[in-house]
Amino acid sequence: STIFLFFLFRQVIVSCFQNYANNIRSSGINAEYGGMAFHDVAPQAPVHFLVIPKKHIESLNKAEDADAPIMGHLLNVARKCADEQKLEEGYRVVINNGKHGAQSVYHLHIHVLGGRQLSWPPG
Repeated sequence: STIFLFFLFRQVIVSCFQNYANNIRSSGINAEYGGMAFHDVAPQAPVHFLVIPKKHIESLNKAEDADAPIMGHLLNVARKCADEQKLEEGYRVVINNGKHGAQSVYHLHIHVLGGRQLSWPPG
C-alpha cells in the first residue's frame, strides 16, 4: 500500500503540473506543437521560464530514443522564447534530473534563466 500511495502522489503532482501549464497557457510565453513555455512561479533570475513537453516524460533519464524529436523541439522552443524575452547577452538552460539533480516535479521540464550575469559553478 505504501508503493500505491507513492505512485498515486506522484501522479497527482504530475497532473497538477500539467494542469498548471494548461491553465496559464494563455498568459504563457509560447505554445507550440509538442511543447509549451511559461514563466516560473518562483523565478531565480529576472527572466526564468520553463519549457515542457505536452507528452508526459517523467525525467531526462526516462526519455527514449523515440523522444529525440520532442527533445530537440523543446530546445528549439527554449531558443525562440529566449529571443522573444530579449536575452541577447546570454542565458542558462537547465534540466534537473532525479533526486541528486534536484528534480522536484517528475514531468520533464527545461529551465531557462537569464537577464543578469549568472555565476558558475551552480549549486
